[in-house]
Amino acid sequence: MSVALDDTTPGLAAKLAAAAGGLVLLVAILAAGAGAGIASLLGGGSAAASEAATTEIPPAMLALYQQAAASCPGLPWSVLAAIGTVESDNGTSTLPGVHTGANSAGAEGPMQMLAASFAAYDTPVPPGGATPPSPYDPADAVYAAARMLCADGARDGADIEAAVFSYDHATWYVDEVLALAQSYGETAAQTVTAASAGGAALDWALAQVGTPYVWGGETPGVGFDCSGLTQAAYRAAGISLPRSAQAQYDAGPLVPGGQPLQPGELVFFGESVTAVDHVGIYVGVQDGQSVMVDAPHDGADVRVEPFPDVVGDAWGDEIYLGATQPG
Repeated sequence: MSVALDDTTPGLAAKLAAAAGGLVLLVAILAAGAGAGIASLLGGGSAAASEAATTEIPPAMLALYQQAAASCPGLPWSVLAAIGTVESDNGTSTLPGVHTGANSAGAEGPMQMLAASFAAYDTPVPPGGATPPSPYDPADAVYAAARMLCADGARDGADIEAAVFSYDHATWYVDEVLALAQSYGETAAQTVTAASAGGAALDWALAQVGTPYVWGGETPGVGFDCSGLTQAAYRAAGISLPRSAQAQYDAGPLVPGGQPLQPGELVFFGESVTAVDHVGIYVGVQDGQSVMVDAPHDGADVRVEPFPDVVGDAWGDEIYLGATQPG
């Protein structure tokens, strides 16, 4: 994928470079048009990683934290990452129990979970996990920790502090994790505007590049169809969308004709506005061409691809029908 950039879309090159490299690493800033100040959304991995996060956390582990957090709406990836940092320096520690055996408290693996706790949350095996699941496998450990936090209060951001306290029953631990998480990118709820939600949804969708197309799919690391991807991305940003492309188009509101598109807006395709077959998320302008991230069709992966931005222009066998800005 070329990442040459038209200057009309600041920050797009960095996003596409991350997607093209197969990483879910959400780089330093959001696209300028998506709104400023999105530093803290309880949206399952929607906020950009800070310099502290990209410096302190190995890219593979950062990717795991963001993927696993996305499986629990409302769990900030930064909280999961902070726990991994506190517990094992993101799996790089050589202390007892991190790579083999257990520490003096019986904790095992990079997320330092008790054997019984890990066993309660070790399935389904995540992409790249071990079979049978192992607390020493990074993917198994991070996903198990995310499921545990989700069950203990993190789902929908209901009570992040309680979830962290349940992970390790100490107030100092909660304070340390949340402070570290804030430095990584997100800990506190913030009003979600249409623009900020679009930017968060876009980042989340770009993190799924490379995931296979699956009809009816809506699961990170497993598969998406077109509207499953857009629904999951906006759910991560705190906004509920209907399930089908037609219903998402009908939900609006439509972007007025002639108004420039903003990153994160939904773009639609089909035979007519009553026969909408496909939806993607507008990314920006690359090499003078509008591009979107979408789950295109059977046999393809989630990807960034061009589309015509003039309503009525052909896109394969379909036409571009317009855009909406959920909010």
